Amino acid sequence: MKEIEFKEVDQVGGDTLDVISSADKFNRWTYETIRPFCKGNILEIGSGVGNISQFFLQEKASILLSDIRQGYCDELKQKFEAYPNLKGVALIDLVDPAFDEKFQYLFASFDSIFSLNVVEHIYDDSLAIKNAKKLLKKEGHLVILVPSYQSLYNGLDKDLDHYRRYNKKTLTVLFEQNELNIIKKQYFNFMGIFAWIISGKLQKNETIPGGQMRLYNAFVPVFKWIDRLVFRLAGLSTIVVGKKL
Repeated sequence: MKEIEFKEVDQVGGDTLDVISSADKFNRWTYETIRPFCKGNILEIGSGVGNISQFFLQEKASILLSDIRQGYCDELKQKFEAYPNLKGVALIDLVDPAFDEKFQYLFASFDSIFSLNVVEHIYDDSLAIKNAKKLLKKEGHLVILVPSYQSLYNGLDKDLDHYRRYNKKTLTVLFEQNELNIIKKQYFNFMGIFAWIISGKLQKNETIPGGQMRLYNAFVPVFKWIDRLVFRLAGLSTIVVGKKL
């Protein structure tokens, strides 16, 4: 029942995407972090309002956008229709019971698939990875970014319909269960850990406040340097990249 609610009612998620959409420096930092692993024909799972999609399109990448909600798909089409390198916008649910029947036309179609802050919303996360793999060509890359550390789970996670948070080990297990060869695993956004604790656990906010996001965005150049300083050994997000053998 909870997954149905997530699909149909997403006010908190929508508000969060709107707040993050104005964080241009943070969004570009995220894009720059995953871009080296995204090659050829690309699929984004869970494009939302296109916060990261826009950079791929501006850089003339060949990309198909997708989301689980028709409203977001309609918004993406309207926002990005002028880009000739946009290969379309599709309504894709990685755990659809009829996945093989509905999406067989996309099997083995993509050199790269990336999905940012999506898998934590899916109860059967291993099935999500399994089905994403079906869409990859041989030696294609799957790039997954999720929230880090179950110990950080708080009211923000609950209101965003997160089932869980991860670390490099637990996310790697999902890849290994589905026979994906690990080519990269790292943490991302070290200083975000403290912002998440303050906003979610101490202030008990239900959504990310716009003022806090704007302040955080302003300091992204410093936070990028801190990530390098701590060798990306910790971070608010976990990233794993796998290759289909």
